[in-house]
Amino acid sequence: MAVRFGQYGEHRFLEMIPGLFAWGVLVFAFSLSIFAPIAGIIFIIVFDLYWMLRVYYFVIHVIAAYRSYRKTLLVNWYAEVQKISGWERVYHVVMLPTLHEDESIIDEAMQSLLRGPYRTDRMIVVLGGEQRDEENFSRYAASVKAKYADKFADFVVTIHPFGTTGEIPGKGSNLKFMGGEVKKVIDEKNIPYDDIIVSAFDIDTVAHPQYFAKLSHLFLTIPNPTRTSFQPVTVFSNNIWSATAPVRIAAFGTTFWLLGELVRPERLWTFSSHSMPWRMLVDVGFHEPDLVSEDSRIFMQAFLKYDGDYRVTPVFLPVSMDAVAGGNYWESLVGLYKQQRRWAWGVEHFPYMVTQFKKHPNLSKLKKFTYLFNHLEGMFTWAAAPLLIFILGYIPFWTIEGSQNAIVVNSPYTLSAIMQLATFGVFVTGALSFFMLPPRPQKISPWNWLVMLGQWAFLPITFILFGAFPALDAQTRFMLGKYLGFNVTKKHSAARH
Repeated sequence: MAVRFGQYGEHRFLEMIPGLFAWGVLVFAFSLSIFAPIAGIIFIIVFDLYWMLRVYYFVIHVIAAYRSYRKTLLVNWYAEVQKISGWERVYHVVMLPTLHEDESIIDEAMQSLLRGPYRTDRMIVVLGGEQRDEENFSRYAASVKAKYADKFADFVVTIHPFGTTGEIPGKGSNLKFMGGEVKKVIDEKNIPYDDIIVSAFDIDTVAHPQYFAKLSHLFLTIPNPTRTSFQPVTVFSNNIWSATAPVRIAAFGTTFWLLGELVRPERLWTFSSHSMPWRMLVDVGFHEPDLVSEDSRIFMQAFLKYDGDYRVTPVFLPVSMDAVAGGNYWESLVGLYKQQRRWAWGVEHFPYMVTQFKKHPNLSKLKKFTYLFNHLEGMFTWAAAPLLIFILGYIPFWTIEGSQNAIVVNSPYTLSAIMQLATFGVFVTGALSFFMLPPRPQKISPWNWLVMLGQWAFLPITFILFGAFPALDAQTRFMLGKYLGFNVTKKHSAARH
């Protein structure tokens, strides 16, 4: 159902630009293929060459990030943080917004917080339910609090009111309400704002046992720790062994994309489950309640608030989450499509940045251009590149079949060579995926290792069906003013074991 309030619809032309850009290039390439096929072939060769170079650039950064990831895993960060004088002053607020979850999912979230060595008497847990799910939420909230409250510095339960003017029902509006409620607790306890780190986690998030120790170590050792968010390596591995092949490919693809971003701080935004300073959250007024992509928008809120003096620091430790699951294969694919479309709805940041950048004259023009270009180029590549490479690239040869033109005769070999070189990226990411798999559950057959290997042959299909299509879908809806609400990915605890 379309939503017509909040920030959507205020800048219709700007909302149309990403979609018009993607569709414009696709229509241009198709038109060349039909009416000027030789020019179309040249265009495809140039684009494929650009794509190959982009793949190599991406792989280099993924390998660099993976090396940092492996090194970070080997360190006992709890022992390291205890070497810093006054480390106990740091408090962690863990926000867990929920909707339609069962108690087993909540219980596993609590157990994951207790699994690490870090002092839980320095953690404040906030369990945030929704009024529209109050009956279900109330069934377990009280029992979960009774079971775990004495293990943390505090345990706060909130219920976000439904139907508040100017809000979209979803994670962002819930987090904003949770922030306001936990602020009362923090003020009552007189905890200094500059000593608090907030982790906004999806309810299925399982942080590495050393995550909070590493987070504290970074917070206590880096310059200006209240001017940075902290991004872990997001892996969708809680149920990866029981997930469908397209879901696994998409899950690993997201992880490798994030790894590549972690070593490029000039491009890095926050994504999914991440951490940030409480001081910043208070300064910006908490999360914006009237959009879908709250996880990345909160970074841009801070970036604007401090006129560009804000960044994202990579953590290089994993937080694992659930890959999309469904009652059957088809439901998993539908769920994957909707999840990818929701992530692609980050296109909503483009008009926000354009309009907000005008209001910040102290923000450098170079930073403004860099963020706008990276965002628009990334959205275009997501939506259009797979279609240009795997579909539109063949049309010129169909329309000019039989021609003896030198370009026509030789270009298939050129394109084949480019694609073979670009396939190197598939081998690298495929190999790395095996090193990032959790232990195989006993109920899963050892033969699944072969499935894990063979699934990468379906990368082009997955790239199109669950990459380009949902991204183009999101950009087209945004272009046409058919705005999305917040879609919650279903959690299936049984699929984890």
